[in-house]
Amino acid sequence: MAAIRFKARLVKLGSWTILRLPKAASAKLPSRGQVMVEGTIDGYDFQTPLEPDGNLSHWFKVDPSLGKAIRASAGDTVTLAIEPTKDWPEPEMPADLRKALATDHKAHDLWESITPMARWEWIRWIRSTARSETRAKRIKVGLSKMRSGERRPCCWNRNLCTEPSVSKNGVLLEPTPAAK
Repeated sequence: MAAIRFKARLVKLGSWTILRLPKAASAKLPSRGQVMVEGTIDGYDFQTPLEPDGNLSHWFKVDPSLGKAIRASAGDTVTLAIEPTKDWPEPEMPADLRKALATDHKAHDLWESITPMARWEWIRWIRSTARSETRAKRIKVGLSKMRSGERRPCCWNRNLCTEPSVSKNGVLLEPTPAAK
């Protein structure tokens, strides 16, 4: 696949700086769900998961270290060249999930046998709620599913935005006019 090239503006969404892909660039990706990409942003090499925005496009959080490396912040336009990759790095496991897996050997064994991409999906599904009670229930249900051999969470729309701090009803929030 040829690199997908585009320009996009960094915007502030709450306390986050994000980059939303133009729909035309996103349409060239192999999935409306989460996609791991690698490429360059203003000439700087990077790899990141693109999250679905709930409107058939994608976005990603520009963490402070990436913003510093590219010398860009909210309001700046950056140039990207990205390609999907099958190389998924290990996701950062949330502490509550790590603790639960440590007490359930069968679920832990399945966790160790699945791909990093599948682990990313479990974590997305678990974290896609703002309510701590629902999150705890998802961990419990997830471990039960893993014990029964399910390698991925089922029955949820992978095309929705699952980051509660920047979405509502599965759709990425729009930046406020002052933050554009």
